[in-house]
Amino acid sequence: MSPQQKAVGEAAGFVTKLNDIIIYPLIALLTAVAFLVFLWGCTEYFMNATNDQAREQGVKHITYGIIGLVIMISAFAILSIATATFGLGNQLNCADHTNATNPACANAFKI
Repeated sequence: MSPQQKAVGEAAGFVTKLNDIIIYPLIALLTAVAFLVFLWGCTEYFMNATNDQAREQGVKHITYGIIGLVIMISAFAILSIATATFGLGNQLNCADHTNATNPACANAFKI
């Protein structure tokens, strides 16, 4: 195995581990937190129909939850656009461990 092939294999392994351990779980966690804040705000709003101050707090939580979801969707869209612009779509798809044996990925990390 040449040093270039070894480096490509290590880079692909690093990207795969980074995606599996940090990026995907972090995106899922932040999206879940934003959704839970939204749901909590809805619950506060409806459960405290007679208390204006508590309803105001529910509206704030609903707003923060929606803002969080919009930020997550925007970040995903920006990353997708950047990936498509720089032609990294094939590399990112091939970095996923489930696509590692795909014949189209044989030359994905070659310079």
